[in-house]
Amino acid sequence: MADYFDEMGWQPLGEGEAPDHLLHLARLLRDFGMFDVLGEDKKLPPPASKDAVKNLKEVEIRDDNGEQCAVCLKNYSAKEIMKIMPCKHNFHSTCILPWLDKTNSCPVCRHELPTNDENYELYRKEKHREKQRAADIENLHNSMFS
Repeated sequence: MADYFDEMGWQPLGEGEAPDHLLHLARLLRDFGMFDVLGEDKKLPPPASKDAVKNLKEVEIRDDNGEQCAVCLKNYSAKEIMKIMPCKHNFHSTCILPWLDKTNSCPVCRHELPTNDENYELYRKEKHREKQRAADIENLHNSMFS
């Protein structure tokens, strides 16, 4: 198991550093599930970051292979440029770019790209941490009682 600082993704205070009390209050509220109380789980995801969109792999289609874009449902034709998401789904550039300007996820599988919204990234990290802790507890329980 990870130690407290690794689990939370924090660094201990350095020599002569003073704690930021407002940051501690925000972390306390987050640790007690305030994301749900504040409705963070009901908000729509923010747009993908410009860097993440810019770094998507582009491929020029060489021949008509019968594949189609999941957004517009049109077949790819030769000489078109398609963007490939990290989840390996591909789309016309003209289809996926407006989508990613509105939300940060793949339209097919909901794989999320990074955003520039700090609160949403904290929420995502907390949800991932929550799932990991539940899996660790289940693993510990199974190792003790099986």
